[in-house]
Amino acid sequence: MAAVRASLAREPIGGRPRNVWRYRELLPVSPPAELASHVGFTPLVAAPRLAARLGIAELWIKDEGACHPTLSFKDRLVAVAVARALAMKMPVVACSSTGNLAAAVAARAAACGLPAVVIVPEGVEAAKLAAVGAHGAQVVQIRGDYDRASRLSVHVADRYGWAVVNVNLRAFYTEGAKTIGYEIVEQRHGRLPGHVIVPVAGGGLFLKLGQSFHEARAAGIATAGDPPALYATQPEGCAPVVTAWRDGRDDVPPVRPRTMVHSLAVGDPADGPRALQLVRASGGRADAPSDEEAVAGVRLLAETEGLFVETAGGLVVAAAGRLARQGAFADGRAVVLVITGHGMKTVEVLPAGASIATIDGSAESFDTYWKERGATAPTRSGTAAG
Repeated sequence: MAAVRASLAREPIGGRPRNVWRYRELLPVSPPAELASHVGFTPLVAAPRLAARLGIAELWIKDEGACHPTLSFKDRLVAVAVARALAMKMPVVACSSTGNLAAAVAARAAACGLPAVVIVPEGVEAAKLAAVGAHGAQVVQIRGDYDRASRLSVHVADRYGWAVVNVNLRAFYTEGAKTIGYEIVEQRHGRLPGHVIVPVAGGGLFLKLGQSFHEARAAGIATAGDPPALYATQPEGCAPVVTAWRDGRDDVPPVRPRTMVHSLAVGDPADGPRALQLVRASGGRADAPSDEEAVAGVRLLAETEGLFVETAGGLVVAAAGRLARQGAFADGRAVVLVITGHGMKTVEVLPAGASIATIDGSAESFDTYWKERGATAPTRSGTAAG
């Protein structure tokens, strides 16, 4: 790591392109010739209005819903995994997925001229499957939950030798998640946050974020603060890590997913035990809001900060409020919410037709509508608006 520090000191990362390969010395594979130059460096957004509603002193949103090309953090992971697949000349890119990863694999494979096959469980949101199909990938839907799809993907990797990004390329795939943590620190001008809330599915994102904050300090990206407390959140209907944490267990017994937060519906998380250990080692906690709280979280973030996120992001917002009420952030240190995908991916969960009024389009009908709402119709001021 000393060599990495020296390398980054000689070539400050601030002058590099804003993508995942900005941190190439800290990743396990070199940038490919087909460079995914537009992947990564998503916004870190201050959220003062949400902070006030939740009772948090300083709150930030790491918005992976703005990650290109498919609007989720999975684009980062796939960029690194496919770089390895290209180096190994693997013939097909594949994955098992609850939706976001499928879209990311389909897009990256198309950009590299490779065929793609994605294995998904029943119930994946239509918007996610539409994105997969648009990129020309073959979708294989299995009867059952994600854990069954995951087991099938292991067979596919062994039998066909394809680049199954979350199986035989998993060691490269998960490393891409570290770039989220590096960016958070860099965007905070070298200051580590105090608390980070992360949605947990398989547990890889949670683990790699924890690793990233330590590496950022060792590599000289972080210059102030200690590694943050890490908080795991899962939906109440699929919360094996949270349940194990509450029960004081060291193992993570699998559960049957019963949640509409499909991106987190992993009942037997591969990295569950290690994620559980990290929650404790970092001084964090684990929490499992309900599906209804997740939907309320989606709306609260949209109404306070103008950010529309998928249900996993709403779950993170809900967990932040619950943890704040428990006194988890009483030290006043900065809290970062890791939002993993855009709200257009799970738009089905929101009530249809909310706040919609239908009128005939005349000025008189609008004035009548506005008056019936108990408001005063706007009047001309005599000066044309610009």
